[in-house]
Amino acid sequence: MAEEAAVRAQAETVRRLKQDKADPDEIAKEVAKLLDMKAQLGADEGKQKFVLKTPKGTRDFGPKEMAIRERAFKAIISCFKRHGAEVIDTPVFELKETLTGKYGEDSKLIYDLKDQGGELLSLRYDLTVPFARYLAMNKITNIKRYHIAKVYRRDNPAMTRGRYREFYQCDFDIAGQFDPMIPDAECLKIVHEILSDLQLGDFVIKVNDRRILDGMFAVCGVPDSKFRTICSSVDKLDKVPWEEVRSEMVGEKGLSPEAADHIGEYVQLHGGLELIERLLQDPKLSQNKLAKEGLGDMKLLFEYLTLFGIMGKISFDLSLARGLDYYTGVIFEAVLLQQENEHVEEPVSVGSVAGGGRYDGLVGMFDPKGRKVPCVGVSIGIERIFSILEQKLEASEEKIRTTETQVLVASAQKKLLEERLKLISELWDAGIKAEMLYKKNPKLLNQLQYCEETGIPLVAIVGEQELKDGVVKLRIVATREEVNVRRESLVEEIRIRTSQC
Repeated sequence: MAEEAAVRAQAETVRRLKQDKADPDEIAKEVAKLLDMKAQLGADEGKQKFVLKTPKGTRDFGPKEMAIRERAFKAIISCFKRHGAEVIDTPVFELKETLTGKYGEDSKLIYDLKDQGGELLSLRYDLTVPFARYLAMNKITNIKRYHIAKVYRRDNPAMTRGRYREFYQCDFDIAGQFDPMIPDAECLKIVHEILSDLQLGDFVIKVNDRRILDGMFAVCGVPDSKFRTICSSVDKLDKVPWEEVRSEMVGEKGLSPEAADHIGEYVQLHGGLELIERLLQDPKLSQNKLAKEGLGDMKLLFEYLTLFGIMGKISFDLSLARGLDYYTGVIFEAVLLQQENEHVEEPVSVGSVAGGGRYDGLVGMFDPKGRKVPCVGVSIGIERIFSILEQKLEASEEKIRTTETQVLVASAQKKLLEERLKLISELWDAGIKAEMLYKKNPKLLNQLQYCEETGIPLVAIVGEQELKDGVVKLRIVATREEVNVRRESLVEEIRIRTSQC
């Protein structure tokens, strides 16, 4: 169309003027002209045609998906509260400088926002850095908190594996000066409780320590300046074979082949207490102060985890690195070993489903006097967990209820809308979850079918005879049994019957 061609030509004029840094008044004049042409074109077309899609790396969640999510959130929050955590919230965006330099090589994935009112802002990348900023800003030195909220990453999404650009994180953290490894052990216990409760299948929690890694890098001949970048390479070992990681360290990051080969001897080790004992006797590592400290704490941690009765799911794994810059001590990651789904020949690999560690220096980065607040925490990979739960429910063909309605208020005859409204109001006021159909004279069959479709377990039927007798006919949808209940006893009867569902 000629009009569209004219708009494109005008847009090109504006682009060229901006590129040539023309007079601002001239640019403003041409932009106004372009906007006017676009508005005219829109008016001429009548209805604008939109591309109806969610942005890349995001998705909508319908009632069915939200029911699954709420079930998982309930289990996770219940666990966090069982361990005595308080809840906080922080803004969805932070000052850009708050987030810069805290995530190592992953910093390139931070979403920067346009300058609005003189502040350079970025969407939060995780919940840990905002938590550290919150502690420093409010001079808090001791708190056990959980935080469930959305975070944003300019990543390449893999949505089938629960990897998005906008997603929830569920964090639990313990901040404060405590005796070694007691809070760390509790974080691992929490991961074990949540993954067991959600019944996702068999899992293992890999554990390592940043000090052991740094000590290992030092004795293998890695220069101090390359510790973090080599750490990021080692962190990829759960996704790619050692040969590729070695090639990246030598080819891209300039590490000597000898140092890379020494690292390879260590990072392929994993085991339990016996491996810790063996490394404590290692002629190289035992001479390194950092590694010796880390191995000593790891031994203590394993003693506590034995007392918690969860050692069967724990593996000391020297390949675990977790690429984030802020970790200073124990680090851990929970990985599903298999996906229990007989209907899928090739189980979908969803990667880690929880991770965390100790970050004793992060709060000090924000404190004007550099005061440190030791912290340890865990983040549950909730989106990946949702993906697995959705697949499992789909395979089991279990019917998912998307409401919690306990009873439908129905009528058997016409002209009883007022009575239905009075009864449902009584039920709502008593805290009963109740619905009714929005018709003056619905057919009883339609009302009963609605209960079948939505999984509502009870129907409270008002009829002329019931009104005379001061009762309500309560129908149990599953068995089709009907009982007359006195009006004043109805609320209690509904509570008893639905508590058994």
